Amino acid sequence: MKQFIILLIALATPFLGGAQQRPKIIAFYTAKNDLAHISFVKEALPWFENQAEEVGYEFYSTSDWKEMNGENLAKYQLVVFLDTRPEITDQREAFESYMKNGGAWMGFHFSAFALTPSDFPQDWNWYHEVFLGSGQYASNTWRPTSATLKVEQPLHEIFEGISATLKAAPNEWYRWEHDLRTNPDIQILASIDPSSFPLGTGPKAHEIWREGYYPVIWTNKNYRMIYFNMGHNDMDYDGGTNETLSSTFESPDQERVFINSLKWLLE
Repeated sequence: MKQFIILLIALATPFLGGAQQRPKIIAFYTAKNDLAHISFVKEALPWFENQAEEVGYEFYSTSDWKEMNGENLAKYQLVVFLDTRPEITDQREAFESYMKNGGAWMGFHFSAFALTPSDFPQDWNWYHEVFLGSGQYASNTWRPTSATLKVEQPLHEIFEGISATLKAAPNEWYRWEHDLRTNPDIQILASIDPSSFPLGTGPKAHEIWREGYYPVIWTNKNYRMIYFNMGHNDMDYDGGTNETLSSTFESPDQERVFINSLKWLLE
């Protein structure tokens, strides 16, 4: 009960008093594994800082997942997972409580990953089965390539100023265990447009998608949240330099969707 009261006070704080205070965002990240995910985190952190003035928020980031506790989360109006998820039970329970009590969340790419067996097994049913609805990771395209995305909900606030399709930045695109179209709690906001096929260059045949339906942006209607499959830059693995070859923020339309989503979650 104490945790719930603290959260309600924190969520109401920006609207109390004479002058409206700026909402606060906290971004969690790990940035220790895949070089492409590390590359994304390194560009995402300054991007969020740069958008703070336009959108109107205060931004804080941390790689210390111990900060995911009820007392600390209550200070923030939006939580961002840049590349991973919490692994400790107490941290997971704190996040679940935060979301169930009116908190907001934005997640990117690998933050939804789960595969049993792997270093990130599916051992968190509420998060993967209920909250995200996607279940486990099933496969991905390779190499990272751009794609045309179909806007599934053109009247949604995140697509203000966006046409029926948009060109996404290069990315490793994920396929999921569950068909999100069958989940009444999930609203798919954007998917891979068929004009993108074949998507991926291989060299393995299963790394090239030639048909199918693949959601890449969605929300759970029971929570204030949005998930983006974007967040994996192209890297020079073959050339041996490991340099970043693309940017998740190089697409103006995709960047506008990110900004619109921040405004939507913070309103």
